[in-house]
Amino acid sequence: MSQDISTKLREDMLSAMRRMARSVAVVSCRDSERRYSMSVTAVDSLSADPPSLLICINRNSSIYPPLDAGADFCVNLLAVDHREIAVDCSGRLKGEDRFTTAAWDADQQGVPYLQDAQAALICEQDGRFDYGTHAVFIGRLREVRLSGEVAPLVYVDGQYSKSAPLMGMCAA
Repeated sequence: MSQDISTKLREDMLSAMRRMARSVAVVSCRDSERRYSMSVTAVDSLSADPPSLLICINRNSSIYPPLDAGADFCVNLLAVDHREIAVDCSGRLKGEDRFTTAAWDADQQGVPYLQDAQAALICEQDGRFDYGTHAVFIGRLREVRLSGEVAPLVYVDGQYSKSAPLMGMCAA
């Protein structure tokens, strides 16, 4: 494939993906002493038996090294009122400062989780593989903590929203 076609295909894919509304989550983990967190939308359920999910993490991100070393992690599903946490964990704040603007706790194994997340899905890392610029990590659920009503923070077309825009709907 020529470079021009490859570049156009990449740009078209990114434009198309901006049209896919996704719930926003913050993945959190720790190595021996330091906590890490990162806003993500590349999260999905994998299997109900065993209960598991997957996350996709860019290998250049700061959370990648502890995950690469096998750290367990938590997927914190954010509510609409967690927009600032999403912004903090997507780059506005760095390192440990990302844990100063919300109520964080840790499970018995030390995995950090957001106390009022819509759901905190605490996972034991159970596999991974690399693909392109990213690594896909599999988490086997160890614990699920639910909080509040279902009101997800959504990311679509480069913006945080309380729901995806309903444009061009056809009447039934």
